[in-house]
This record gives sequence, structure tokens and C-alpha cells, in this order.
Amino acid sequence: VAAFFGGLAIGAVIFGRSIALSSRPAMWYAGCEAAIALWCVALIALMPVANTWLMTLIGPEPSVFWQWSIAFLGPLILLLPATAAMGATLPAIERVLGRLRDDGYAIGLLYSANTFGALIGVIASTFWLIPALGLSNTALICAALNALCAAGALVLWRGKTVTPALIAKHDARRILAILFCTGLLGIGYEVLVVRVLSQVAEDTVYTFAILLAVYLFGTTLGGLIYQQVFANNTAPERIRYRLLCAVAIASSAGTLTLWFSNSLKEYVFELLLHPLGGIGASLAGEALCAAFGFLLPTIAMGALFSHLCVEAKAAGSSFGIAITANTIGAAFAPLIFGVLLLPALGPKFALLAVSLGYLLLVPISAWNIVSAGAPAFAAVAIIAALGVFAPALRFVDVPDGGHIVQYEDGARAVVSVVEDTAGFMTLRINNRQQEGSNASLLADARQAWLPLLLHPAPGKALFLGLGTGLTAGSAAWDTALKVDAVELLPEVVAAAAHFQPALGDTSGSSLRILVADARRYVKSTASQYDVIVADLFHPARSGAGALYTVEHFAAVNKRLAPGGIFCQWLPLHQLDLDTLRSIVKAFVQVYPDALALLATNSLDTPVLGLVAKRGGTGYDASVVRDRVRRMTQPARLQALHLEDDMAVLGSFVAGSSALRQFASGAEVNTDDHPVVAHRAPFITYSSDSAPRERLVTLLRLLQANSDEILTRESAVADPDMPQRILAYQTARLKFIELGTRVTPTSEARAMLVQVRAPMLDILRISPDFRSAYDPLLNMASALATTDRDAARALLTDLENVQPARMEAVQLRRQIIDAPNNP
Repeated sequence: VAAFFGGLAIGAVIFGRSIALSSRPAMWYAGCEAAIALWCVALIALMPVANTWLMTLIGPEPSVFWQWSIAFLGPLILLLPATAAMGATLPAIERVLGRLRDDGYAIGLLYSANTFGALIGVIASTFWLIPALGLSNTALICAALNALCAAGALVLWRGKTVTPALIAKHDARRILAILFCTGLLGIGYEVLVVRVLSQVAEDTVYTFAILLAVYLFGTTLGGLIYQQVFANNTAPERIRYRLLCAVAIASSAGTLTLWFSNSLKEYVFELLLHPLGGIGASLAGEALCAAFGFLLPTIAMGALFSHLCVEAKAAGSSFGIAITANTIGAAFAPLIFGVLLLPALGPKFALLAVSLGYLLLVPISAWNIVSAGAPAFAAVAIIAALGVFAPALRFVDVPDGGHIVQYEDGARAVVSVVEDTAGFMTLRINNRQQEGSNASLLADARQAWLPLLLHPAPGKALFLGLGTGLTAGSAAWDTALKVDAVELLPEVVAAAAHFQPALGDTSGSSLRILVADARRYVKSTASQYDVIVADLFHPARSGAGALYTVEHFAAVNKRLAPGGIFCQWLPLHQLDLDTLRSIVKAFVQVYPDALALLATNSLDTPVLGLVAKRGGTGYDASVVRDRVRRMTQPARLQALHLEDDMAVLGSFVAGSSALRQFASGAEVNTDDHPVVAHRAPFITYSSDSAPRERLVTLLRLLQANSDEILTRESAVADPDMPQRILAYQTARLKFIELGTRVTPTSEARAMLVQVRAPMLDILRISPDFRSAYDPLLNMASALATTDRDAARALLTDLENVQPARMEAVQLRRQIIDAPNNP
């Protein structure tokens, strides 16, 4: 954002005076529009190369100063030919219209037309063009529109000349300084409100489009209102004071509404759910929250900007210089408000600083003016009241009796840790995105160890995404394994410390945490890894879709050592099947021999893993068996139900041919065509099915061919293994289908009535399927205290179905057949 506004300012500075003195400003306008079109086309080819080069230049572990410098200067230089031309177009058209119209022209009207065009561009590109055509084709359409503007100017005004503007020698420095400050404060307000509402809204690409659209709509109305109400006023200084006070009051009022935004969104959703459906109701709720936070302030801002530009021209400045001052201020806003003030003060006081900043632009001497004094005192009263009495502007869902363990307003997001009355803690980003819990060690650790056990001898592993740290931390149980974990948010790294006790003894751990962007890290590092595990990234959240593209998967492939394993975990509880198809298609495009496995048999939070091996296909059962046996802490693997080779190999649910068939006909997710970013939000806004339903549907569609799972040598050496894998898969599907029909209850006898017969049948299909054995064993243990005969009968059934397992025999001897058992 700063680089974009910086480019606009540079263009206005470089070309503004020449345009003001030119007798043919229409040619300047046409030339600038043509330059934008040409550079837009050039960027389509240049951008992928430039992005890769900039990632490499930043490096895998940059200092903060170096990363910020490249992140600003790279886009500034790369976009400069277009943004500089954009910065000159409005001054040029102002000169054209100002001299060609007999009835004069209105800056407010021109500004409104420009921002209304931006509003249409935001809505059309986000909701229609990019989802349908992709980024490059959308850019081509934009380039064509720029070229059309250039051609239109040549047709309408070719040969027309105007009298060069006389740059008066009045002192406009005060007005230009105010324009700078209002640009800084206006974009600062936008940055802060967007950050606050990201904790209330769903934080998708559509969320930000709606917020920006409402902001632009308000400024559009502001320019129009100014033109109708204030443009011909003969007391410009008094109008300026009134508008500055109006912005201070409106931004304070907009800040006040933010405390009620969550309740407002939920109320609108319930009100509009029936007529509009879930998606329409959710988007309407987000739009209304944006309107309450943005509409009044931006109307006042639009009117104020129009008036200040008129004042600047009257003081001898050009329109171009006025825009320059405003956009330079806007360029500083993201750094000052988003990076510095928000983490230091919190959003409440940062927002009140914006309101106070507008008020301070009104001289104290002007407060005795009736039209400025009353609004100024009103603004002071509102700001003071909110500062003293209003609570912190934060949104955290806390369960009854629970409390917030940690809360941090970071430069990119809010990170919180919440604990309930049972001692279970959850980690959340922006309140909407749950990153894990200290109660999820089983699932999190299996996501590390399933791919680790598929590699014969991993020496170095990389985890993309840290979350609670339980996945990467559990990998470090193997003290011979060097583990790197990449996490984007430093606040998440700090919060992960609260979850480390769940890992148990971690002495000797080699876990190294890197604060970096996952995409940039795999592009820029020279390190090679034996195993790379990508965490669960919520596909609907802003930016996450880029971690499921062909380009990213290809970059990961280059970081794999020969024979290396890559596993991308996917949250089926946050994915519809069509979006999943696009991700799978992107994955198999890079890894044609990819397989799929399940992390656990969870029905409510199912997790699918896409697994690939560099330079080979299939896995050797004897190698997996040896890996399990060589684990220095076997009890840890047993606690994860990974006690043998079948527990690992039986986790596969799809072979490469099944995955390719599943993804057939889907749109592939790429950097240029971000299918996931635009499709995944729909299930977030309005789910059309339960996760368990999607899981069952998926398992019925997929099939894991043992010929694709096992190497040929392994199948020959152990001829029973293919049939055992097939039986395991059949048992798992029946087990999951049974779970969808069972009514959960804590009463062992009632639960046993529902599951005893079908689960014993499942065990007859696959004696290896431990997930059906252990629950029945636990029920027998619970029954032993109340009904020894029923417990003995159940244990006898388990012994008959799986005679190779001794747990049922041991339990019967210990708690039922023991002579001293009461």
C-alpha cells in the first residue's frame, strides 16, 4: 500500500508542473493512460520473475530492516512506471476539463468520478473478473480500458489547446501540510478499521473487497456532497475548520460502532438468512459493519479532500501538487499506524489518535468561531469519553468460566490464547482462525510422524507453519532429527510456549523456529530437507490460498533431498470438495505419483494429507516397520496409535490414479488463477454439508491401490501386505460410516448396544484395525465395575476376533478373573 501511494506521489511530483504549464494537457493524459496500459501488459510477463528475484533478495532469514526495505522498494520500483503515470492522470484531466468547459468544472465532482471508478474496479475484479478469468486476463482487461481512455482522449480533444496555467506565487505550504496530514490520517483510519473488523468478519478476499468498496463509496459521496453544499462558499477557511471537525466527530463515531460490530453482524445474518441465504446474509453483515465504521468518516474525508484541493489551487498551488502532498502522507500511513502505533497503543487508542489528529489541524484560535467551536468541543468530549470509559477494542470468544491467557496486537494480526475451565487452551489468530489446542496432541503429532515414518532415515525436517508448536515439537522427540519450523507471525511463536507442556519432556530437542513467510522461505533457502510438512492453512483466509498453488508446490519440490517426503495437510472441515479438487489437481501436477492419507479418523475435524516422494514411488513395508522399531521412545508412538507398519501404511486412502480421477475436470489453483482464494470462502460463509458427510463422500470416491502404495519389492517380500492394506481400508470406511450413525453417550452400556456388533464385524474384516479394538477394550474396562459378566463376554469376543492381541486377555486377568477382584 505504501509503495502504491509512493508511486502516485512520485508521478504527481515529476509530471505535475509540466502538466500545469502545458497547453495540451489532453496529450499528457492520453500518454499517461497509454503508459499504464503498456506497463500493465509488460508486468504480466515480468511479475513472476521479479517476485522470485525479490524473494531471493530478501533471503530466508532477513533482518526486519532489510525485509521491510525490499518489501517496500521492490514493489515501488516494479510498479513505478504505472503508478507514476496514474499519479499524473488526475491532474491532467483536471487541466483538460478546467479549460474546455464553459461552465467551469468541479474538483469534487472529478474526485467523485475517479473514486467511483475505483469502487467499480474493486467489486468487478474481486467478485467477477479474477474468479472467472484469473489475474493476467483481468490485468489485460484493465490495460485495454486504459488504452481505451487514451484513445478516447485523443478522439475528443486532439488538437485542442488550453492556456497554460499561471502558477501564482502565494504561500500554499499550510494547505499542503494539511493535505499531507489528512492523507496520513485517512489511510491510517482505513488500516486500523480493517484490522479491527478482520476479527469480526471472515477475513477472506471478499471481506477486504467489501471494506475497500465501502471506503471508496463514502469518499465518492463526500466529493458529491461537497460540490452541492460547499463548493461556492465564500469563507473557505471556515469551511475547512467545519470539515476537519466533522471528520474528527465522524471517525470517533465510526470507532464507537466497532464495539458493536460483532453483534451487528450476527443480527444481520439472522435477519437476512432466509431471504438471502447464508452467503448473502454473511456478506451483507460484513458490508453493514463496514458501513457503520467507514461511511460517515469517509464522506467527511471526501468532502475535506475536495475542499483542500480547491484551497490549494486558490493559494497558488496546482492540483497535481495537492495530490502529491496527500499521497505522500498516505504512503506513510501503513507504517506509522499499522506497524508502529497499533501494536504499541492497541486499536482503540490508535483510532482515537486519528480523530485527535484531525482535530489538532484546527487552530485553537478558531475554536471561538461558532461553526467550528461547538463541533470541536463535541469531538473532544467523544474522544475523551471513549479513551477513559470504553474497554479495549478487542474481540475474543471466551467460553463460560474461561479466561484470556495471552492477547497480542501484532503488526499483521491479533493472536490470542484462551483457556477454559477444564484447562484446555486454544490458540487463535484474529479470533476467527483456531490454530490448535493443548488437547489436540494426538492429531497434531500424527501429522508430523506419519510422513516421518515413511522416510527410511530422515536427518532434517522442515515444518511450514508452527501454530501451537505441537506438530513440529513432537517431531523433535527424535533427538537425532534436526527440525526447522517456519512461522509468519512472531506473536504465534511467543504464544506457542503455552502449549509446550503437552509435549512432555523435550530435553535434547533440536527444534529451530524461523520467523518468515513460508512461500518466501522455500523459494530463497538453499537448504535441502528429507521431510517437509505443510501445516493446516485455512484456505479461505486471506493469503492462505497461495500456499496451495502449483508454483508453491514446485518450490517445495526443489527443497526436497533425493528420496525426500513432502506432506501437505488439508483441513476437510474447512474445505468443500470442489475446492479440494483444485488443490489436488495443483498437487498432482507437480507430484504425479502423489498419494493421500488420513491423519486420524476424526469425524468433526477430518484432515487429509497429500504425500509425495521425490525421485521414486511406493513405500517399503519393511523399512516402515524398521523405522517404528528404531524409535528411541516407542511409548510415544504407541500413544499416537502408530505402533506398527500397518498403522502407518493403513492410513493411506487414495493412490495416484484415484487422485487424478478425483481432480479430473477441476480448475487448477495457480498464482495467476487463484481458484482457492475465491472459492473456499463460500463454505466459510455458508456450509452446505457437515465435515463428516464430506469425509464419507470423499472416502467413497477414493481408493488406495496397494500397487501404488507399496514398492514392487515390498509386495513380493510380504505377499500378504496388499490384502491387509485393502482390508484395513475397508474396515476404516465402515468404521467412519458407523460413527456418523452413532449417538454419542458417556454411558458405556448404552454405547455398547449401538457399536458392539458392527465393530466386531469391522475387526473380523481387518484384525489390524486398532481403531475398532481400543474403544471396545475401554468399554469392557468401564463395564467391569458394574457388570463383570458383560465385561467378560465382551473381552472374550475380542480375544476370539483378534487372538494375536493380548490386551483383552491381560485386562480379563487383571480386573475380572483375578481372585481378589471384588
